[in-house]
Amino acid sequence: MDRNDLLPIGELARRTGLAVSAIRFYEEKGLIQALRTTGNQRRFLRSDIRRLSFILIAQRLGLGLVEIEAELSKLPHGRTPSLADWQKISRSMRVAIDAKIQLLTKARAKLEECIGCGCLSLERCRMNNRDDRAGVGGTGPRFVLD
Repeated sequence: MDRNDLLPIGELARRTGLAVSAIRFYEEKGLIQALRTTGNQRRFLRSDIRRLSFILIAQRLGLGLVEIEAELSKLPHGRTPSLADWQKISRSMRVAIDAKIQLLTKARAKLEECIGCGCLSLERCRMNNRDDRAGVGGTGPRFVLD
């Protein structure tokens, strides 16, 4: 491995836009792995830029840390992931992303109509949900989440 393939934590922070503390957090969680110099300084693989970018994108998509950890665990450690490695993760995530898109689309439509009990308007509620019939069917925002 060429030493140019290794980045100090400050350079990794600069390249990803993450704070050094965030990089340490992700390292602590095992999402990335530092190599240590003889002086005990952290060095990261250049490919960790992609791993951290993936984390940022996945978080923006609304995936939780547990979901992100599960996906990243499928990547090889100690070498740069190949296109095939990333495609495998992409296929795996597609189902979850599609489900989130469906939920967001449904929520966008329903926010204009109803939430929770079925209505944002007490006036309309008397017409469309007389005597709180929707409440008999269960709790929570069922019209959006079910």
